[in-house]
Amino acid sequence: MGKDKRKVIVTCAVTGAIHTPSMSPYLPVTPEDITRAALGAAEAGASILHLHARDPETGKPTQDPAVFEQFLPRIKQSTDAVINITTGGSPHMTVQERMLPATTFKPELASLNMGSMNFGLYPMLDRFAHFTHEWERENLEKSRDLVFKNTFQDIETILRIGNENGTRFEFECYDISHLYNLAHFVDRGLAKAPLFIQSVFGLLGGIGSHPEDLMHMKRTADRLFGKSYQWSILGAGRSQMSLAAQGAAQGANVRVGLEDSIWIAPGELACSNADQVRKICQILTGLSLDIASPDEARALLDLKGADDVNF
Repeated sequence: MGKDKRKVIVTCAVTGAIHTPSMSPYLPVTPEDITRAALGAAEAGASILHLHARDPETGKPTQDPAVFEQFLPRIKQSTDAVINITTGGSPHMTVQERMLPATTFKPELASLNMGSMNFGLYPMLDRFAHFTHEWERENLEKSRDLVFKNTFQDIETILRIGNENGTRFEFECYDISHLYNLAHFVDRGLAKAPLFIQSVFGLLGGIGSHPEDLMHMKRTADRLFGKSYQWSILGAGRSQMSLAAQGAAQGANVRVGLEDSIWIAPGELACSNADQVRKICQILTGLSLDIASPDEARALLDLKGADDVNF
């Protein structure tokens, strides 16, 4: 008898905080937009929905729990996909602001950036000339002198709160040093297997998007964590699909969504998150890989279940 095919977890990051509304008319902004986009992504094959919120009027990222409350229950009622709430928010926010939704709603899964880092978004000013809202240009320009702050104390605080609430983490590793930071917290017993490591490639300030960068990240994670982790690939911008395909062929799970790239092909905007999910699912199927269901994702990541959240 043949071996069972590996199950691949597809995460969809629906809106994020990097891209701005003027860059794409398809970027979800309002709670209604986010709900519709999340459910479309789940129907297309995503087993995890990574969620941020935006001000419904301006599209500016917000961590106000009152805004999250307008879409979290509606999404949960309509899909069994795992809901993953950001603790990253926006690089312009304080750690206290960024933590509010995860501490309020106690999700199964939350993201956690594994270190402080430069976060350069200003090159997008060369690609997009016109902005509807003043905050869009301002945020991009300010990223020349911006450090996304997640100190060891910040990470420890987030881990302790998550552990108390039964929330597990998507450990976002933007560079090799972030893997060593994670290993430090594993050694201290604050981060526990199975680890869900999201390797992030192609953002200015983090590791690049060359195939060798991906291999270096994998070799290091294998050496530090052995078989105690689930690996996932996030390629920013143009590298989204190519890196996801390369990673999946070598054992990784994958992440797509308009947070990470607003494109579906060179020069062609993605009309929806669901379009990106369908495209990566076609690639995975072509590699003879099976797409994990939400319950299979929960089992692989040892999540507490949708009945034990606060929304």
